[in-house]
Amino acid sequence: MRISHLLLCSLFIFFVLYAPQPLLGLFASQFKVTPASAGSLMTATMLPLAIAPLIYGLLLAKHNPLTILRYAMLMLALSCIAITLVPKFELLLLLRFIQGLILPAALTAMTTYIGCTYKADYLQKNMTLYIGSTIAGGYFGRVLAAVFTDLRSWQSFYYVIAVALILLALAIPKSRHETITQVLSPLSYLKQLATAPILKLYGAVFCMFFCFAALLNYLPFILQNTFLITNTRDIGLVYSGYLIGALASITTPWLLKRSSSPWYLLSGVFIFYCGTILILMSNQLIIFLLAFTGFCAAMFMIHSTAAPLANKISSAPPSVTNGGYVSFYYSGGALGSFLPGLVYQHYGHIAFMAALLLVCLCGLALVLSGYLAGKKTTLS
Repeated sequence: MRISHLLLCSLFIFFVLYAPQPLLGLFASQFKVTPASAGSLMTATMLPLAIAPLIYGLLLAKHNPLTILRYAMLMLALSCIAITLVPKFELLLLLRFIQGLILPAALTAMTTYIGCTYKADYLQKNMTLYIGSTIAGGYFGRVLAAVFTDLRSWQSFYYVIAVALILLALAIPKSRHETITQVLSPLSYLKQLATAPILKLYGAVFCMFFCFAALLNYLPFILQNTFLITNTRDIGLVYSGYLIGALASITTPWLLKRSSSPWYLLSGVFIFYCGTILILMSNQLIIFLLAFTGFCAAMFMIHSTAAPLANKISSAPPSVTNGGYVSFYYSGGALGSFLPGLVYQHYGHIAFMAALLLVCLCGLALVLSGYLAGKKTTLS
């Protein structure tokens, strides 16, 4: 399978995950539900992603990852078509949960295929390209969903996703590629990761993505209620800060070379992350948009620093270390996409940001604690 084909698959798979986000206000109005209930559409999908590393390893240990990817994409396509036909919010929520059960299989299959097919520099290069495709999928999935909704209907974008997934899935070659992986029990995962530095880092990652998922989930409501932006296309374009922030995170390797340790850089970026949340309390649109761009940049810098650091300080195998990282990452996303919505709908924009700031400060405290406890082994 060509890497370009796999990257296209990744792009449209992430469209499925993030397309509803800029439309949450529309769904809340159409189905007559609260902002927190609408936000649960993201929670329902991220919950399975939080436990996926402990489950899908068993499946991929016995089956060809390309076969898993093909069937997962076909099922995602069918679910997208079904979503356009739902008459009730409860059915929409159920379909999003089903998508959440399918998505981890596709994501795990792609990373497994890359890890088993490419080695050395090619592995690093293609894994970087894959991560880039997930960022692009998150951005364009949000923006295109909003644009299609404004020009035609929200259902039209789901039809495009479904057709693309079917065509890409059918084009996946039938390969004899096999993977042999060590299957571990959930208890074994926990035992190998039960060290203070790695758990503190995981906890910080949880807090980081909790805040990120919360803001991006309820951004449409903030734009509508605080800044009176109701056009879905304009709401989608605000997500451009996401892409600009992702590009800014390219400076992370340069900053790491000039930092005494990754923990030190993480501490500085977390302080900046907290600062952007504080500025996001502003009622001035320009200030809010600039802070949002900085917020996204900080998130991607934390992500691109924490993931390699986890592998550096963990004594567990890389598959176990990265599995735990993904679990904490999406656990934060699942809770962040719902709980802060309760604060927002009862107390408003300022209280919502204050709640995120409190969680972010917890993440900063964990990073500082990890730095103080482990700096002797992480200084380069």
